Amino acid sequence: MKPLAPGTVIFHRYRGYGVITAVNLMTGWISARFGSEGRTLDLNLSCDQVQHADGEPIHFRAAPPDRMPHGRLMAMTRQLHEAGYQRLYLYSWPKPSGLHWRWHLFTGKRHWYQRSWREGWYGSGAEYNLNPVLGWGDSPGDPVPELCSALARFDPHGLAQALGRDEDHTNWFAQVCEALLPNYAYSLGIDRSDGALPVSLPVIALRANVPAYNGPPLPWPPGWASMWSGSRSYRLSLSDPVRN
Repeated sequence: MKPLAPGTVIFHRYRGYGVITAVNLMTGWISARFGSEGRTLDLNLSCDQVQHADGEPIHFRAAPPDRMPHGRLMAMTRQLHEAGYQRLYLYSWPKPSGLHWRWHLFTGKRHWYQRSWREGWYGSGAEYNLNPVLGWGDSPGDPVPELCSALARFDPHGLAQALGRDEDHTNWFAQVCEALLPNYAYSLGIDRSDGALPVSLPVIALRANVPAYNGPPLPWPPGWASMWSGSRSYRLSLSDPVRN
């Protein structure tokens, strides 16, 4: 399905052509302005009255769009790994509300909890849900090669720090992408009250109407379990300290 985002031109059966001014990819509600009307009109994409500008139907209920960028980020990271940027890592964890997942790309040393932070290299599904871009000068629905180029243009110095070899993680990441994409992503957050480490990697659906993952259990990243072993075995909370 074509991307839906602020600025997308649509056609309404009774109003004609208009432009989306706001969108919620989780609920399907949009605001759009038609013609010279000063006020916007709220519409739901589940109805059959809204189409793309070229007449293509918007099957929001039958084929909902991704409500988080994690699948696209996984595909982009895998492609950059293949290009030699193997020291690029994707951390994903849920927000306290449980409605959205955060994401954080980092480079250099593979330390999952004490990660390096660069402006523009992290975000949330809550933001993507309202405007499906990553903030690198990319456009909604850009293919993976365009995302790679957008990140390189946005922060070439930061991406250069990902050059190098990390074959253990690269092989694990390729295995996970092969099993999960295009319908699922992984989460490194733990939502169990006792803080115990699940046996296999938690999996999340990227959009509505996707059945529960029933593929093979996936391992945690290389070296992940050893971070929580010892006298404080699995009692540490893996939620990220960043809340904003």
